Amino acid sequence: MSEQIQDIHLRNRMQRKQWQDFLVDRGIEVFADQEIDVIDDTIGLFDENGQLVGTGSIAGDVIKYIAVCNQGAEAGSRFNTVVSELVSRLAQQGVFHIMVFTKPQYTTSFEHVGFTKLADSDQGVLLEKGDPNIQKYLAAIPKKDPDEKIAGIVMNANPFTLGHRYLVETAAKENDWVYVFVVNQDASLFKTEERVALVQAGTKDLENVIVVNGGSYMVSYATFPAYFISSPDAVVDYQTTLDARLFKYWIAEDLHIQTRYLGSEPYSHTTDLYNQALQRELPPEVAVKIIPRKELGSGDAISATSVRQALSDGDINKIENRVPITTYQFIVSHQEELEARIQKGNENGD
Repeated sequence: MSEQIQDIHLRNRMQRKQWQDFLVDRGIEVFADQEIDVIDDTIGLFDENGQLVGTGSIAGDVIKYIAVCNQGAEAGSRFNTVVSELVSRLAQQGVFHIMVFTKPQYTTSFEHVGFTKLADSDQGVLLEKGDPNIQKYLAAIPKKDPDEKIAGIVMNANPFTLGHRYLVETAAKENDWVYVFVVNQDASLFKTEERVALVQAGTKDLENVIVVNGGSYMVSYATFPAYFISSPDAVVDYQTTLDARLFKYWIAEDLHIQTRYLGSEPYSHTTDLYNQALQRELPPEVAVKIIPRKELGSGDAISATSVRQALSDGDINKIENRVPITTYQFIVSHQEELEARIQKGNENGD
């Protein structure tokens, strides 16, 4: 049997249809823009008759849309060939840490080629391979005495507002130490390094607060690939559950985090569902404490969304009383660049 790897160009209508039909036949039916647009590279494994018998795609450091013909003994070999090719291509790009989001039944197949399971749910599983892995990520974070009261907060901080500051202040008053994890997602209006710096600047006076880049492990649950799940309701459940379990069994356990602080969510239904998932998944090992959003008055809760909207409207005056002075100074000095980013549509997340 002579089978060969070839590139599949998804912008080519015929190649896209062949690829999509192959995946649909194997139970993968989700081809939403947010899943496809991020794909950098797609390969196909073709038999001697030119028939597609395997495929896989790369999106950043994530491999997805893995599928092979599962007829006969060749299935395992084909799976290994596809995954090995994707891993090799990433290595050539200097990417040596890889994430996989897939159906639970494929866990063993990925473990056989060196992946380690990080979290799972009924709908999906998250695995990783390579370096630096989650152990190295955690090893680089300062550890505190487990006998002390230790809390954790995860935020996008897009940008860091007085609402975020209020949440951190509250946790800092009630605990000996607070880890603030900033989501690593450059699809946000403010880039990751900018958001980390703004959180650090905005909490500099709080000596028991440790600001940490979320790396690959505190990603926005909404960015978890869900190409293998057809039901929208199941997607939200899978993404939020996976994110909660990753935090509980790896992050909180290693850093001795006993309480996770959340801001109440009066605006976003999806984020409210996420808060509900955290309340369901984290206890009893990790308590969940929801803090009401800080308001300017008359029910006007401070949110990063309102700050981005004011920036989009060119109304800087509406921002000053919603953000720390450090955030305000950054916005004023980078206003033109931020407005240009808004034109490109990079404004996700609170």
